[in-house]
Amino acid sequence: MAKLLQVNLAKGQVHYEDVPEKYRLLAGRSLTSQIVLDEVEPICEPLGELNKLVIAPGLFAGTRCPNSNRIFIGAKSPLTGTIKESNAGGTVARKLAKLGIKGIIIEGKPASDAWNVLVIKKDEAILVPSQELVGLGNYKTMESLHESYGAKVGIMSIGQAGEMMLSAASVAVSDPDGLPNRHCGRGGMGAVLGSKRIKAIVVDDTGADDAIAEIADPEGFNEVCKEWTKTLAANTVGLKNFGTTNLVNPINAVGGLPVKNFSQGSYDRFEKINGQALAAACIANGGRVGHACSPGCVVRCSNVYHDKDGKYVVSAIEFETVALFGSNLDIDNLETIARLNRLCNDYGVDTMDVGGAVGVAMEAGIASFGDEEAALDMVEQIGKGTILGRLLGNGSTITGKVLGVTRVPASKGQNMSAYDPRALKGTGVTYATGTQGADHTLGNGLPGRFGVDTNSKDQQVEISRKLQIMTAVVDGLGLCLFIGPMPPTMDTLVKVFSKYVGKDITLDELLERGKDLLRVEMSFNKLAGFTNADNRLPEFFSNEPLEPKGVVFDITPEELDAVLNF
Repeated sequence: MAKLLQVNLAKGQVHYEDVPEKYRLLAGRSLTSQIVLDEVEPICEPLGELNKLVIAPGLFAGTRCPNSNRIFIGAKSPLTGTIKESNAGGTVARKLAKLGIKGIIIEGKPASDAWNVLVIKKDEAILVPSQELVGLGNYKTMESLHESYGAKVGIMSIGQAGEMMLSAASVAVSDPDGLPNRHCGRGGMGAVLGSKRIKAIVVDDTGADDAIAEIADPEGFNEVCKEWTKTLAANTVGLKNFGTTNLVNPINAVGGLPVKNFSQGSYDRFEKINGQALAAACIANGGRVGHACSPGCVVRCSNVYHDKDGKYVVSAIEFETVALFGSNLDIDNLETIARLNRLCNDYGVDTMDVGGAVGVAMEAGIASFGDEEAALDMVEQIGKGTILGRLLGNGSTITGKVLGVTRVPASKGQNMSAYDPRALKGTGVTYATGTQGADHTLGNGLPGRFGVDTNSKDQQVEISRKLQIMTAVVDGLGLCLFIGPMPPTMDTLVKVFSKYVGKDITLDELLERGKDLLRVEMSFNKLAGFTNADNRLPEFFSNEPLEPKGVVFDITPEELDAVLNF
């Protein structure tokens, strides 16, 4: 039977507890959010002793279900003040599932400022003093921990940003190569872990049984997953070949690619940073495309980037990073973008919020748009802990307030992803009404979805509502979003989940699970003081037409208020 691992830092205690019945079929985001609602005081200080950090693998982690080995982290966010969940691939989720750990709940704060590593093995879970790791970036931290605990352990860690409790700090997760390239990036989960004085979590599944999941109909489950794996692999060839940067072309075409701090929607040099350019550079320099971010991934959208001298730099460069450190800063050099990506991975910060913050700083005149060395210097200052570095590491909203910039592309304190809401209105509705601030992974109205013009407001409220519910279903089961939160995937998940629980469920029942998750998160936010007035976008999106299409965000407050009324 699966267990919950309880870590009480105030008491210095680590112990296992049985999983309550109400949590039995929850996993991933559905489990982290439910526990946060149940156990965290909504008005608490996010970096104080009353906040809790919850870590959970997906429901199907370790099974033959494709793209199921993702790790989810939840807490009250120091960036947004809302409930928050952030997830990543990597090697940790499968190892936790193999050890029979359904979730980890980290609470309290230690009496001293001493740092620890939480080490989890088959027969023990202990806190190990780790003062020697303080001040190290994620690459050196994981290298040291692999030397101490073995090359095959899974690791989650924070860099200097998490130690400084910067509100855009991420949690790095070891990829299949043992490197800190997969990140639970959004919402400052690294800052919360840093507030608990935990530098890293090491998961060693040596000797664990392979009886990973409690599947009611294993044969039927495996058969459905086998067929789904074939279909999924066949339908995601573009992602395998070009990664998420395959989106540069279509987002630029609809006029939604952020340029110079979201002041334009089309980039004249987009072909220098698109998926084709990145794939060509990866292959030419000795890197690769079609790289898996976690065991069991069949989409394989990750890449490995080497510089022009053939030296490894980072994995993987994603669309959001290319856009927010690229066109958003008027930088068209993939080498520079890769270096910026590497610095963020090492220091442990979200590339979206930091890319947005640097864009805001450039608008304030700290540097000129297009100045590559200045961008590198600004991000390096995060690792050094300078005043400017700490400012940028706290995200674009704080940066804008301190520097007097009002065009800040954020909602509920979190920087937007790389889709301008004036040109992708469904995504804009999600930015405004999503339970966790501006986040495309809550329901992304990409071109081609539902066959509607993304520049038009027609049907965008309904599209966002459907996508937010379906995305909550996917996250609530702990799966990768690249399985596609769309109607065909929901039909497949009905079959998979039915085999898992051993009884037929309906599509409506599955979608109700997504609605239930959103209700949980909305309940927490309401108790934390959020109202409909917080479900709005900055006014410049409504007042400044976005060229080249001349569009504005024209969804009314009344329409936004109706999005999640169910």
